[in-house]
Amino acid sequence: MKKTCNKHKDNKSRGAVAVEFALVAPLLLAVLTGIVEFANAYNAQISVTQAAREAARTMAVKNSQTDAKAAAVAGAPGLNTGAFVYTFNPTACTPNATAKVTISYTSATLTGLFGSSVTLTGVGAMRCGG
Repeated sequence: MKKTCNKHKDNKSRGAVAVEFALVAPLLLAVLTGIVEFANAYNAQISVTQAAREAARTMAVKNSQTDAKAAAVAGAPGLNTGAFVYTFNPTACTPNATAKVTISYTSATLTGLFGSSVTLTGVGAMRCGG
């Protein structure tokens, strides 16, 4: 039996693998970046919604916008709460009304690949007086 040399075939195969990786790698990195950006934005959205819920609860119980803002700050650890924009509707609670607090927050993206920032909105509502 005669032996054949497969070295030449292996070198071509290695080159094809390198080309395939070069074609697929940017797509994989874009997907990975998208996953990380989405997770960061989703985490911030959950925190903003929690802050709005806490603010609405405090507004409904204490009828104080100052206390409601403090509760929102406490309800969103890890965020730059100085960037919160609050909307209270109504501005003062009356019995059996619904206190609705909307918080807007602009969050910077991690990579800047999909834009430099994203604006998130959280809404909380609670019946006044209870």
